[in-house]
Amino acid sequence: MKRAFVLVALLTVFSVSGFTEPQKTSGLQWQGWSQSVFDQARSEHKFVLLDLEAVWCHWCHVMDETTYKDPAVIRLLQSKYLLVKVDQDKRPDLSNRYEDFGWPATVVFAADGSEIVKRRGYLLPEEMSSMLQAVIDDPTPGPSVEPEEKIVYPTKAGLTPALREELTKGFLNGYDKVHGSWGFNQKYLDWDSVEYSLDLARTGDKGAEQMARQTLHEQLHLLDPAWGGVYQYSTDGDWKAPHFEKIMQFQAENLRIYSLASAQLGDPEDLHAASEIHRFVTTFLMSPEGAFYTSQDADLVEGKHSAEYFALSDAERRKLGVPRVDKHIYARENGWMIAAIATFYGATGDKKYLDEATRAANWVIKNRALPGGGFRHDAQNAAGPFLGDTIAMGRGFLALYSVTGDRAWLQRATAASDFIERNFKNSQGAGFTTAHSATDHAYVPHPQRDENVMVVRFANLLSHYTGNEHYREMAEFSMRYLAAEPIAERTPIASVLLAERELSSPPLHLTIVGGKSDPKAQELFAAALRYPANYKRLEWWDVKEGKLPNPDVEYPQLSRAAAFVCTSRTCSPPIFEPVSLSSKVDRLVGVTVAEVKK
Repeated sequence: MKRAFVLVALLTVFSVSGFTEPQKTSGLQWQGWSQSVFDQARSEHKFVLLDLEAVWCHWCHVMDETTYKDPAVIRLLQSKYLLVKVDQDKRPDLSNRYEDFGWPATVVFAADGSEIVKRRGYLLPEEMSSMLQAVIDDPTPGPSVEPEEKIVYPTKAGLTPALREELTKGFLNGYDKVHGSWGFNQKYLDWDSVEYSLDLARTGDKGAEQMARQTLHEQLHLLDPAWGGVYQYSTDGDWKAPHFEKIMQFQAENLRIYSLASAQLGDPEDLHAASEIHRFVTTFLMSPEGAFYTSQDADLVEGKHSAEYFALSDAERRKLGVPRVDKHIYARENGWMIAAIATFYGATGDKKYLDEATRAANWVIKNRALPGGGFRHDAQNAAGPFLGDTIAMGRGFLALYSVTGDRAWLQRATAASDFIERNFKNSQGAGFTTAHSATDHAYVPHPQRDENVMVVRFANLLSHYTGNEHYREMAEFSMRYLAAEPIAERTPIASVLLAERELSSPPLHLTIVGGKSDPKAQELFAAALRYPANYKRLEWWDVKEGKLPNPDVEYPQLSRAAAFVCTSRTCSPPIFEPVSLSSKVDRLVGVTVAEVKK
């Protein structure tokens, strides 16, 4: 009976259904993305136009208010097109498929699902009408539709020396020494590049430390002085032209990176930035139940640029109103924020942050969990499940385990990993696909780079925590996708370098031996938690709980609580005093780094 129930539940959540919220814009009838749209297009001899937007996006609003209200555009659309409007946050599969085109992305399909034209960003009414008429006149694919690149995956999970050298040069050459951050047009905190720089700085790389410090400092220009939180990015090659939307991934990753940096670099500016991001998130994006919403809009009035509004004080803004908050509660976005707040707790030791992360995790478990360890995206999905939700929640669970030693979180993380292995493994030989199944006959789900970076880092660290070699194999399978040259060479380059760096070396291993109710053991764990290392395996062995999940080191049972630090070559003597833990770890790790350099 239980097995039958699970099967029915899986069939229900994995089924593909149409979008159930048709929308209207100036007489245009919009529907959701599904195979039925293409069936209808075939029977009516029409094309399908996809408007892939973001609810927080300024230019998406402008396009709704101008282009889609233009009489010539309306006439052409009503004559030969079926219209699909999708919020990219709601559909990670479509978002990943067209992520290179930004929002809004406009794609025209033939009735068989093949692409005819793809356009990036805002289209003026005359541009749109010209494109629509051109498709009607000649429905063959245009130059924007290129044949899919054939990717040859390497046989081993790792970068070749030549490719690693090429990526390292690209990482260094891509840094803007004048304005900070990587890239010379849009400016934002590239979190993987900063984290990679912090890792290099831990080994004594002063140039990498300077890149991290400069970028963290310059990013403060995108910190909202009134409400906290970070704007998405700035254009024009500097930090003076922000786009004002506040998206959950940017809040979460900025909070996480500033927390890591504050512990490592000791700059009060970094901890202040983390606190300001947290203030915004808990004020505007936290639901009454403790889970997290998705974003805050860039515009107070849709389609009207809001620079003057965001220059106002808190009180002045509130007199005019507050930009719309997207109150969808997605598992993926919550996983991002749970990991970030757990990291913030690690940097500060303030238990209220741990309570926030735990509360959000429990809400998602109760309201978004699927049988077998996975997670649905929203309360009701038009498709799915998606890799992004389960990998983000798995990462959040592992972060909670690392800051608490509570094995229930580790069990949640392993269940999430097992679900990913069963449902998203790419049949083409490397990587994990973004969706469980296709939503139209013309497209098979592909792996996505950022998600596979997360899989490598998550599964690799999970293998160290559990001692289960299968998770290591899972990380290697994902790394083979990332190590293919066309994938590895995409930006941000540091993402792949960071994933490989962790996969090729063990994490810093800190263990507290002592009862979890012992105040001295608690102090030692708190000191180990604050120790600045981004790639860290922190465990708490209370003998009452039995062996550690990965009993690869045999620790002595002493008469009082102690900490131990182990590297790939040696373990320390017991450390009894919290105040001396950091210096003793530094000494041991410093010796190890020096030996490796020799």
